[in-house]
Amino acid sequence: MADTLMSDTPFWQRKTLDEMTDAEWESLCDGCGQCCLHKLMDEDTDEIYFTNVACRQLNIKTCQCRHYERRFEFEPDCIKLTRENLPDFEWLPMTCAYRLLAEGKPLPTWHPLLTGSKAAMHGEQISVRHIAVKESEVRDWQDHILNKPSWAE
Repeated sequence: MADTLMSDTPFWQRKTLDEMTDAEWESLCDGCGQCCLHKLMDEDTDEIYFTNVACRQLNIKTCQCRHYERRFEFEPDCIKLTRENLPDFEWLPMTCAYRLLAEGKPLPTWHPLLTGSKAAMHGEQISVRHIAVKESEVRDWQDHILNKPSWAE
């Protein structure tokens, strides 16, 4: 009976992030694309500013990388979120499964692992598809900062 209960419990509820397989780890990503929006750093304060400018490899409609397996060949600065460096990414969105599970919180009800698709996530406007712009269309990056400091308003 206990074995049946364990197998019915989703992996993210019975395993720690460190115990997950690589496939399980990857499946936690909801595909929102927020990691794929460019960030700017203030050289004086190291403060991170979020933009709505998408990486060249991001398909804005699907919020998927065009070359995910080979992304570092195309974008050497692309981030690679790992179990080891997760604590370094304090800027991850509050809805990020990696962040939530690390904090002992449940997945949101719209998460693709719970719903079986990204439709609910897009419907909740969690993904960047409704705000992202192509890098090639940007003239002044300052105009695309989402969390401008009060002095820049």
